[in-house]
Amino acid sequence: MTRSHDLIDKLIDKPLDNPIDTPQQREHELLALSYYSHPEIQAAREEIRAYWLDLAQPSAVMLRCFEASFDEVMFGAVIWALNQDPLYPKVVTISRLPHTLAGEAIPGSRWGIDNPDSIYRVIPISGDEAYCIHGRVAARRLVENYFTLWSPTMQTVGLLSGKDLQVDSDGRFAITVDGSPANGRANHIQSCPEAHEFYIRDVIFDWTADRPNELRIERLGAAPSRPPFAEREQLERIKTYMHKWATNTTRWNQQALGGPVNAFDFVIDRDSDGALRDQIYIMGHFALPDDNSALVLDVDMGGAEYFIAPITNIWGTTNEIVTRNGCLNKHQAVANDDGSYTFVLALRDPGAHNWLDPTDMSEGILTLRWAEFAGGKPGVTFGVTSRLTLLDDLARVLPPGCIRTSAQDRQRQLAARAGSYAWRLAQEDRA
Repeated sequence: MTRSHDLIDKLIDKPLDNPIDTPQQREHELLALSYYSHPEIQAAREEIRAYWLDLAQPSAVMLRCFEASFDEVMFGAVIWALNQDPLYPKVVTISRLPHTLAGEAIPGSRWGIDNPDSIYRVIPISGDEAYCIHGRVAARRLVENYFTLWSPTMQTVGLLSGKDLQVDSDGRFAITVDGSPANGRANHIQSCPEAHEFYIRDVIFDWTADRPNELRIERLGAAPSRPPFAEREQLERIKTYMHKWATNTTRWNQQALGGPVNAFDFVIDRDSDGALRDQIYIMGHFALPDDNSALVLDVDMGGAEYFIAPITNIWGTTNEIVTRNGCLNKHQAVANDDGSYTFVLALRDPGAHNWLDPTDMSEGILTLRWAEFAGGKPGVTFGVTSRLTLLDDLARVLPPGCIRTSAQDRQRQLAARAGSYAWRLAQEDRA
């Protein structure tokens, strides 16, 4: 049992305010930072930089945000690549914002059209091995939480919903993972030869009150048959992941960029490319002609308990999500009188509570996500319609009950938003 396991067990009766910040996570991020500065990785970065710019052919607007996004995507590839050994698995959180650790500046690791509500954790496994995922849920259960078992091509080969998770009186649970059927075992996921890794989503719907599950992984059986991957193997894997992250991001974005501008009707295939099977994703790309333009989106939830509208750039990272409204979910937004939701995407504050702020970017991508439908499927009115208008015409265009917001109200909204996110980057006091 590792030191981090000992520490988690020691603190089992003390709920963690930031379950992301484990000793194992800290160690992994510092390891990733050391690899990121390796001369071979720095050289590979420069090659991929030129390759990606040529592949994406960005507009002037998208080129402005390239450097910051490129750094995150490349570091995200390092974080992920270094946790690929199924004989020495770790629980690692990916797609984080930049933060400081032990006096070191840790780059962000967002990529792949991330959902700002989701805390993503990955665990490498082998279909030939047996494992146990130990954990504890918070007192407030999550609106959405999935343990998804992936193949190497991100196809789902096993799935357990957090709503089906059986826990004891203290909220603790254990998920068994092996090639055998459950045979009466609760919280079991049957593995298979194609099993490659767990991709675990904990959705933080209420940023203030929700907390992700505490997790650790235990590999069962005899001692590993070999030592951990050597540095040479890690360096080559990092290069592969960095290149793949750039290529896949561009390919995914083409699904939206290939359609009409300011229209949202492309539904992502939920059985490939990592899309969650029980969600509905509708993608589209927007372009605002000027700062007096507004894209109005009328959203019918169709009975969905969960919804989010996040803005991303073509490099696959969300824009500013902490101090500005780069995304809004159903909890953060305000419904119209009829229960529908109207969002206004504009460069300038439109005075509507549900303002989607593109962070000074006049173009970008929206990937709308609905999940947890009543009855398991969306109602007949489900969907989104969009229309381009002028800020000057909003009062006439917005539906009844669409909440107007003063400058003072906006300041309070954004201050509360930033405060509600802060715990995700805080370091847990484990003394």
